[in-house]
Amino acid sequence: MTAGVSTHTDRPARPTPPGGRGFRIAGADLSASIAVFLIALPLSLGIALATGAPLQAGLVAAAVGGLVVGRLGGAPLQVSGPAAGLTVVTADLIQRYGWRTTCAITVCAGLAQLGLAALRVARSALAVSPAIVHGMLAGIGVTIALAQLHIVLGGSPQSSAVANVRGLPAQLAHPHPGALSVSALTIAVLLLWPRAPGRAGRALRKIPAALAAVALSTTAAALVGLRLERVDLPSWSSHAMPELPEGPVLGLLAAVLTITLVGSVESLLSAVAVDKLVAARKTPGVRIPRARLDRELAGQGAGNVVSGALGGLPVTGVAVRSAANVAAGSVSRNSTMLHGLWIAVAALLLVPVLDLIPLAALAALVMVVGVQMVNITHLRSVRRNRELLVYAVTLTAVVFTGVLEGVVIGIAVAVAVALHRLTRTRITVEERDGVHRVRARGQLTFLAVPRLSRMLHQIPQEARCVVELDGSFMDHAAYEALHDWRTAHIAQGGTAQFTGRTGGSIAEPPSDEPHARCRPWAPWRNHHHVAPAATRPGAAATVPGAGPGDGGTVRSPGGRQLASGLGSFQRDTAPLVRGELARLAREGQRPSQLFLTCADSRLVTSMITSSGPGDLFTVRNVGNLVPPPGADGVDDSVAAAIEYAVDVLRVESITVCGHSGCGAMQALLNTPEPDAGSAHPLPTPLARWLRHGQPSLARMRSRQHAWARISGRLPADAVEQLCLTNVVQQLEHLRAHEAVARGLAEGRLELHGMYFHVGEAQAYLLADGVGTGAVAALDEEVFNRVAPTAREGSRA
Repeated sequence: MTAGVSTHTDRPARPTPPGGRGFRIAGADLSASIAVFLIALPLSLGIALATGAPLQAGLVAAAVGGLVVGRLGGAPLQVSGPAAGLTVVTADLIQRYGWRTTCAITVCAGLAQLGLAALRVARSALAVSPAIVHGMLAGIGVTIALAQLHIVLGGSPQSSAVANVRGLPAQLAHPHPGALSVSALTIAVLLLWPRAPGRAGRALRKIPAALAAVALSTTAAALVGLRLERVDLPSWSSHAMPELPEGPVLGLLAAVLTITLVGSVESLLSAVAVDKLVAARKTPGVRIPRARLDRELAGQGAGNVVSGALGGLPVTGVAVRSAANVAAGSVSRNSTMLHGLWIAVAALLLVPVLDLIPLAALAALVMVVGVQMVNITHLRSVRRNRELLVYAVTLTAVVFTGVLEGVVIGIAVAVAVALHRLTRTRITVEERDGVHRVRARGQLTFLAVPRLSRMLHQIPQEARCVVELDGSFMDHAAYEALHDWRTAHIAQGGTAQFTGRTGGSIAEPPSDEPHARCRPWAPWRNHHHVAPAATRPGAAATVPGAGPGDGGTVRSPGGRQLASGLGSFQRDTAPLVRGELARLAREGQRPSQLFLTCADSRLVTSMITSSGPGDLFTVRNVGNLVPPPGADGVDDSVAAAIEYAVDVLRVESITVCGHSGCGAMQALLNTPEPDAGSAHPLPTPLARWLRHGQPSLARMRSRQHAWARISGRLPADAVEQLCLTNVVQQLEHLRAHEAVARGLAEGRLELHGMYFHVGEAQAYLLADGVGTGAVAALDEEVFNRVAPTAREGSRA
């Protein structure tokens, strides 16, 4: 997993759909905008009704969400507007401070979002536990459903969810027949409309269910002549505008913080979900840029500033409308902006029609939306990941205390659960066939040291003992306890072996060496310190037992250094890997990944990737270059390796790995570009090979491509910039190979970009397209730092 994720640079989207900017694309956006408008219009009125705000405020927010956020946001196909997720918060603010002060709070929340976007912290919102987010949304949904149920029954909602529950029996005892019938019709149409069978059903389903439900219930109420409360849109000349906030400062700050956090998290999660929907969409075949989350957060902030200033509800990204936009075939942000335009036109010209809608129909619509926010799929996912307690506590806390308080309580419970799991360790001892087995399940921290020591000291002297460590983390106190016991037990004539969960031995490093943590490379470490003056990094091919920099090459007289390295391998390493190599010899190689990297001797692929025999099919050359098919003087050795890995070995992914201080890239920068009209061949094999790196150099110098960024910073110099750009360019060359293109089309192959900083011993992953195979769709070149994970144990 990655940490410290870098954000994207904001640039206009370059892609143009096939066929240019013709009517087909404009037609797709136009039809999608109408579909989204028909969904957004009744929902905007219903959400405004649920909050207690003027109904016009919902239309203002919907129009601003389309026109302002649609133009400035970073997710082209996301639709923004008033959302159910902020309904409870907004309703509470209106009751506490009044509508005009709530508008001012919305403006302040928008400014706060702009500030967060400037700090580039958008992706930090995605670090919140999904159980907390889903629990928050479910709690909001329950609160909305309880409040709207009173209007469905012909009454008025109370000020809190608890009061709504207490008042429900009396409301059920005296329902309003007209409101109840209109609401029942609305709910029935909402649920049955998407399930209409046959050819007629397919035609009917082109009309959004929300629009059909409100339209049919309105028509039925008008035909029957029911006397019900209806939408009442006053003149725009009397529309309420914001005023300076009045009230306790801490309360106002909490209100701004709540709208900022809830709106931001909901918008960013919706943007990520839209990316997934676009990636899964088969048609139309138009490349859509991935969401730029910091720009999206800035767009949401601008939208809230404008919406609040114009007397509208808070704006956020709306998953339902966004999904409809994607499903309707939208290909650009124009559909979102057009939907906002249609909302504005309707708000100005369709007031007489909107005034016919019964409030009970809108309440039923919003109540169904609230019920649907308690998502069964999310509940199953949370249960599967053992986060049900966090979900339930967050849901309950949001219902009974409020959104901000509920989220804080949910975070506290999530932290407590994580700490409990971290400190929960089960240690058992059993004897079988004369061998004492100590099993430690869970994380070994200082809290488990007393129990661990007590169990270990139950082992008799001179006994054979196997300690099985089944966990992903061991702190220094636990390590010292194990190491001291092992030393004492061996001194008393016993044997002690540490194994992992699978039974494989865990090597124990000599504790008196300064680099004892580099356990997998003990042979190289010892060899390197024996004769440092005789070892010159970066000179030759690798042999077993070698380490980074020396290549295992013998430069000492008489081959003593080579013999010493091979002897160390046979003595220390071979006994530990012989069984695995024997299995691979019998079954053949089945690598999961083709790893294409530079021939630089400082790159040891197995060390960087923590891989072992049979894991990687490795191809190395000067500059980690992938000559495109059909290039002049192409070297078929790389293409042959790619074809063999993809078609014969059936690898699941291909990684192109560049590195800092690459001599090939330095040479490429210092080599004049070859004259296309020259008849003289390049003078040396190296110069001819580096010709395949010229597209990377051209890409770096092109104004059509932004400079690559590495974990939020620009490259240190031109060489590092070219090293990063070269990874992206070689990934594009990879896609041109027939075997790779076929694997990507079949969905069985992924492409990854990687950069290794030698001096920092730090790996970085290319952010966009990782795991999706969508390398050709990259708009940005952003490399993200890979964070260290908890260590389960050393490899042999």
